Amino acid sequence: MNEQLKKFLNEEQDPKAVEKITSKLNDLLMKGEEIGYIGVQKKPVTVFPDSLVVTNKRIILCSPKNLGLSMDFNDYTWDDIESVFVKENILGSEVSFTTKTDLSISIDYIPKTQARKLYTFSKEQLDILKNGPIAEVSVAFETPTIKDEVEVAEIPAEAAEVIEAVEEMETEEVTDFAEIMPIAQPEFSSPDLAANQQAEGKVERTLAELSNEELFEKLQNYKKLLDNGLILQGEYDALKKEILSHM
Repeated sequence: MNEQLKKFLNEEQDPKAVEKITSKLNDLLMKGEEIGYIGVQKKPVTVFPDSLVVTNKRIILCSPKNLGLSMDFNDYTWDDIESVFVKENILGSEVSFTTKTDLSISIDYIPKTQARKLYTFSKEQLDILKNGPIAEVSVAFETPTIKDEVEVAEIPAEAAEVIEAVEEMETEEVTDFAEIMPIAQPEFSSPDLAANQQAEGKVERTLAELSNEELFEKLQNYKKLLDNGLILQGEYDALKKEILSHM
């Protein structure tokens, strides 16, 4: 008997039946096909029991004929299988399965331990067919580039202190967002429009025209927007970088 199959055949299977089945299956297995488990009938009175073989490609029903001199093989690929059932009785279990063409096949008097293993293996194969094999997930970590390291190293000590002060600032619950929302600058302007805005006192100064105290206050406002979920982390980082370049 094949030593590799012994680990699947230690639940009271009939050794003679298993040996006969495995010898005949050697010529029936397809390329890449492997036997997962073999269940053998154990009737109160029987000489030539039926067997149910499950592989990684199909279910094979083995039925001895002509006093054991020949054997019938009926196979069903996992693509054809709709569902598998096990019903435990007093004298063993009944293993049955249905095909997608509404064909029902069953074999009774299978020892309960064997029936459970047949059921488990069958469920695993159907799950693999449905969801595919579980693939290993690899996580890629981005390594900082030289450019990133240079940009971090070029931050002045004074600006670093400003960042630390802003990051450690306790977040206030904002009820009036108008107090901290920055005024959007127009994408373009004309001389007449700029003159009208200047006359009305509505022209916002650029960052280069602001003092360090004003820049620090603007950075604090952006930090409040971030903590209150009004801007994203990436937006805040870009704004912080722009403000720090003018400090």
